[in-house]
Amino acid sequence: MQAWQVHQLGEPSQVMQLQDVERPVPGEGQVLLKVRAANINFPDVLMCRGHYQVRPPLPFTPGVEICGETEDGRRVLANPALPHGGFAEYTVADAAALLPAPDTLDDAEAAALHIGYQTGWFGLHRRARLEAGETLLVHAAAGGVGSAAVQLGKAAGATVIGVVGGADKVAVARELGCDVVIDRRTQDVIAAVKEATGGRGADVIYDPVGGEAYTQSTKVVAFEGRIVVVGFASGSIPSPALNHALVKNYAILGLHWGLYGTKNPKLIQHCHEQLTGLAARGAIKPLVSERVPLGGGAAAVQRVGDGVTTGRVVVVPSLENGAAA
Repeated sequence: MQAWQVHQLGEPSQVMQLQDVERPVPGEGQVLLKVRAANINFPDVLMCRGHYQVRPPLPFTPGVEICGETEDGRRVLANPALPHGGFAEYTVADAAALLPAPDTLDDAEAAALHIGYQTGWFGLHRRARLEAGETLLVHAAAGGVGSAAVQLGKAAGATVIGVVGGADKVAVARELGCDVVIDRRTQDVIAAVKEATGGRGADVIYDPVGGEAYTQSTKVVAFEGRIVVVGFASGSIPSPALNHALVKNYAILGLHWGLYGTKNPKLIQHCHEQLTGLAARGAIKPLVSERVPLGGGAAAVQRVGDGVTTGRVVVVPSLENGAAA
């Protein structure tokens, strides 16, 4: 079979190599899956660079989220068992963690439903306890993680403010349903949020960016507001001033979704049921901006790493080269 392999760490476009390899052999409690679609996540970029908290042994295949097919023909969502990631024709995953792919979503959409939407649901509902009528601010609202949070926030009855970078992403954020969209490249984010909220600020802030975005969050969070720290796509990890959190009376909430797999896996199943229901009624639908063939995998992972994509970019092995749509 064909699979992308990383033999040394660095930028994805330089270190990912498409090679012919043997199909992985499932270990105890694992199943072999045919990859129908593999969604690209920022952790795939970080793993190639050697900057992720999980460091699979070299060589490894990136790809942490797929829609796959079992040997008996079931469509499932899975997190591949590294080092056998999803950017390949076949992978392996833990049988106990498989989730049924929603019938209302195609393979690429289903592949993109799992990590980003689970993270959004846990962040907004489990950690921040978002309530209908509250104001939600989402950084990087047109990206894969942010777009999921926007849709989930709207589904929960919140007023959603999206912060993006660039006119093309402004248009995407509006289409996603943001009530207010702020272009950080041309607008003063802090002033714009205060204007949009009548000076009150945002009740919940969803931050997958870190760096300057986090600093802005602390200046626009409302009384008893909650800042959910999801990741650091900017590459800069902020150091919170806890005296500021005390004086302004807000909470800083960390979210590491992967921990629920070992700490409370039943919650992941419950969340999937909620997401499947929302997808069935059209309240959420993963924004897939590109479907690329397996041969385009390295370039696509690099684009995600460079921050030039919107929504989700998904590798679909059944597509022929040149057939991306």
